[in-house]
Amino acid sequence: MAPFDQPDRADRPATGKRHPRATAQIVFLLVDNFSHLAFSCAIEPLRIANRVSGQPLFRWSLASADGVSAACSNRSVTLVDRGLEPLRHVDRLLVVSGDGVQDRATPEILAYLRRERAAGTPIGAICSGAYLLASAGFLKDQAAAIHWEYHDVVAELFPDVRLVRGVFVADQKVITAAGGTAAADLMLHLIAAEHGPALATAVADRMVYNAVREATAEQRVSLQARHGMRNESLMRAVELAQENLEDPVSPREIARALGLSTRQIERLFQRHLGTSPKRFIMQTRLTRARNLLVQTDLSITEVAVACGFKTPSTFSKVYRAHFDVSPGAQRTTLR
Repeated sequence: MAPFDQPDRADRPATGKRHPRATAQIVFLLVDNFSHLAFSCAIEPLRIANRVSGQPLFRWSLASADGVSAACSNRSVTLVDRGLEPLRHVDRLLVVSGDGVQDRATPEILAYLRRERAAGTPIGAICSGAYLLASAGFLKDQAAAIHWEYHDVVAELFPDVRLVRGVFVADQKVITAAGGTAAADLMLHLIAAEHGPALATAVADRMVYNAVREATAEQRVSLQARHGMRNESLMRAVELAQENLEDPVSPREIARALGLSTRQIERLFQRHLGTSPKRFIMQTRLTRARNLLVQTDLSITEVAVACGFKTPSTFSKVYRAHFDVSPGAQRTTLR
């Protein structure tokens, strides 16, 4: 088990303190190439909560497939406490993964997760870990958060998962966080739920984290913030384009849905985004296509259909013109 810092009485929250509870036992399963940022944001709030409260509210141990260590995406190596042997007296198992998670959904890890679920261990995931839980069959008809880079692949491979754009999901049987600092948001939420908002606020202050987000906060910088715009019609037009990639809508259809003229829609896109609606829609479809090529084993024909292209030849031609590489070569190069 990980050691604890000694309590600092000056840091203890003055209000909102609840009756002491049994120490929560948490196991982090570190999957090779895991996100070091997400892991740090998940474990540090627990350590700080212990220090600030002066009580061992949380204990944790680390697990990996080989029971020795796990390498993260920045190439540093973390030693672990255990392998994939059965857990006992654990309050939660959290799966932490990162880039290339598709290759980490091994029979060994999936069998471990299914065995722990069958034994009644509460399971959650951080960053791309929701992909592993979906692969194990845990997220059917459930809301889940995953890093935005994996939204396309999960939506395509696991259509029964109700993906959210928010930073975490904590009101479901399986909790999930999108990764990065979203892991801190989730942990602060759990600390507040178990030990009161005063302790969670004290932990956030100790982290110099003054922008704690609710679960529904968007993962990415909004289009409005990125381009400094506040035009509601344009925002809705962009949403319509992004929601209909498999069966693309035309600028005329967008204009009709918003009660505007096609000319007005074109002016909005040009003024705020520096491009035409037609080009914006195509760029969005091609970006999704690239994600699916790199992150899935779908055939080029299947990717073409998923992104609204009628034939693979048309898709390949447009893709090459935009990225200056064929879909097949793109898949090989980026992988």
